[in-house]
Amino acid sequence: MPIAITLDVTLRQGSFVLDVHEHLETDVLALVGHSGAGKTSVIEAIAGLRTPDAGEIRVGDRVLFSSARAIDLRARERRIGYVPQDALLFPHLDVRHNILYGVRKGEGLALDRVLAMLEIGALVDRRIDRLSGGERQRVAIARALMASPSLLLLDEPFAGLDPSLRERILPYLRRVRDDLGIPMICVSHEPALVEALADHVLALDRGRAVFSGPPGRASV
Repeated sequence: MPIAITLDVTLRQGSFVLDVHEHLETDVLALVGHSGAGKTSVIEAIAGLRTPDAGEIRVGDRVLFSSARAIDLRARERRIGYVPQDALLFPHLDVRHNILYGVRKGEGLALDRVLAMLEIGALVDRRIDRLSGGERQRVAIARALMASPSLLLLDEPFAGLDPSLRERILPYLRRVRDDLGIPMICVSHEPALVEALADHVLALDRGRAVFSGPPGRASV
């Protein structure tokens, strides 16, 4: 089911200014643009890792940030799942403990359900350094899902994967969308991801939106 997302953000980083003012209803938003366009800054602002100078961020009926109302929820309070580009898995922990890291007992999704959905049940006792790139990506997604987030943020989920692994990751993202009904924002340079997964594209250039609409009409 689509979720309403308000991105009304001004955020200055040195000489760069992110200035985005969009209200969207989407299941999966693809955030596209050249390097340095501001894509990662947008999702880090949503996740609570960067604080805008002004504006409002709303997901569904929850206001995550509002300069006018002096609201700035801490990252843990936002119920946002975030999978950064480098996954940030803990090499000293096995897969099971990476997935369960930070999950409070009795909260979130059932571990068995997440393992089955992403087909990583056989990996739970394996060390992170024994995983392929695609397996690490699925473990990172599983960890983000365990808290039952209201929104999942994916920063370049195909980065560093060869074409065959990219094709294998895509069905798992569709399962998150279709089986769990968790909306997603994906930062991507991959046309295949945009066309096969997203229902809305927001293209950025130099910190500003230059296109907002359905896939297939924007250059990615």
